[in-house]
Amino acid sequence: MRNKIFMIVSLLAAVFIFNSCLKDDVGVDWTSSLKGKMYAEIGINGGYQAMALQPTTDTVTFKFLVNIATDQPPTQDIQVTLAVDEATMNNYDTLKSANYKLYPYIKIVDNPVTIKAGTRNAYAHVQVWHADLLNACDNFMAPIIITSATNGVVPAAPLDMGGCLMALPISNPYAGDYHCVGYRLHPTAGVLPVDKTETMSTIDCKTVVVSGFGDYPYNVIVAVTDITITVLGTTCYKVNITIIDPSTGSPVASGQGQYDTFTGSATSVPIPLTNDVNYYNPVTKTFVLNGWYNSSAPRIMYEVLTRL
Repeated sequence: MRNKIFMIVSLLAAVFIFNSCLKDDVGVDWTSSLKGKMYAEIGINGGYQAMALQPTTDTVTFKFLVNIATDQPPTQDIQVTLAVDEATMNNYDTLKSANYKLYPYIKIVDNPVTIKAGTRNAYAHVQVWHADLLNACDNFMAPIIITSATNGVVPAAPLDMGGCLMALPISNPYAGDYHCVGYRLHPTAGVLPVDKTETMSTIDCKTVVVSGFGDYPYNVIVAVTDITITVLGTTCYKVNITIIDPSTGSPVASGQGQYDTFTGSATSVPIPLTNDVNYYNPVTKTFVLNGWYNSSAPRIMYEVLTRL
């Protein structure tokens, strides 16, 4: 019997240590003594959390556990009220030297959360949407806190177990697979057509890299700018391209660059509808790239990449 008691105590101690490790280090757990008291907390995962969003119109739901910390289960139903609280986010920014912005499209689905008599837990669900309308270079957060609770239950401190500070980083909107058509214009071999699937991979929130320049094994870094141009009635964003030698990770040593207007073979498919090049069309999700590099003699690349 003594060995069984020791094993149970050891297990409880391990659970306590594990739960403590899961806590955010914003504050110190202030529920040191629960006897005769009741606190409303956000589960064992209160504090800072993170969930990446894809840049789409989709509604995304995350959930967290609302818990009544007490030595005995409540004898009455408890209503726990939640709120989006920008002030708590700002306090977190100050404490952590961070720079979050309030995510503008948030809905708390369960509010208030009802915790039934005889139980301690219930889930809260929060919806966020329209990540496609936001700048992926910004840091967004959905700061949800407990504002009140019924029947003598005390809300935990927002920066401790009384808040779910959900960071919502937005994935690079340009990364993904594209159908690439175009050509490399060789000084002696002429037009070398390209028609294949290319993958653009993330470098940072506005920059991607595509493997291969036309049919030649150089990489192209594509950086989307805030400069807009109108192409056939659509507002597009200018991009800057840099042609990289993958063996060095640096721009092609013999020379490389991009053109301000179309340069290439206008008789080859695809024939450009305008002279505008090196831009991104957010409506069709298409890049139009036109650049050059030297390898014994200049090579010209013209590519149209449309998101699959």
